[in-house]
Amino acid sequence: MGLRLGDAAPNFKAQTTAGEIDLYEYLGNGWGVLFSHPADYTPVCTTELGRTALLGDEFAKRNVKVLAVSIDPLDKHHGWVKDINETQNTTVNFPIIADEDRNVATLYDMIHPNASATATVRSLFIIGPDKAVKLIITYPASTGRNFVEVLRVIDSLQLTASHSVATPANWTHGEDVIVVPAVSTEDAIKKFPKGVKVVKPYLRYTPQPDL
Repeated sequence: MGLRLGDAAPNFKAQTTAGEIDLYEYLGNGWGVLFSHPADYTPVCTTELGRTALLGDEFAKRNVKVLAVSIDPLDKHHGWVKDINETQNTTVNFPIIADEDRNVATLYDMIHPNASATATVRSLFIIGPDKAVKLIITYPASTGRNFVEVLRVIDSLQLTASHSVATPANWTHGEDVIVVPAVSTEDAIKKFPKGVKVVKPYLRYTPQPDL
């Protein structure tokens, strides 16, 4: 059985385009995104890594470090990065793991034999400061990821980790949030001075509390 939400993210050491890294040391006390690619020099992956690089400031302001993994060798990665920078008009400045022995792919269950016996699927893991897995998204190799959605989920995870709220469908940063059921309406009114809108006893909205 693969990783599940709340599990400890397996630590590892690996060679990357930025030298050898230890996952836990690399993440430090911040958040992390670990995501896999079926192979180097593939068109969808090229756009994904380019998009991630273009969103570098957005990840940084959320205290999130990004780490990609591909089962191809390091010299191939370096050549691919040049292509990504050229075609996507960006500079890839985050590490790409050379996972030739499939150690990371195996630890994170990134190879799904019924999809491909050798290549990784598009797995993405969000790892919290406590090194626990907070989110797992898996796409087929043919479908590129939506990194705006990844940032949206990080916003939700960081908000709900420190406040007694949940985020509704299609929520984005700055919109109203939902008071969790564990907080009574009476307590919610005290806890959230910006106001509480009661739609149903179990459905109560309040403005985003950290703004």
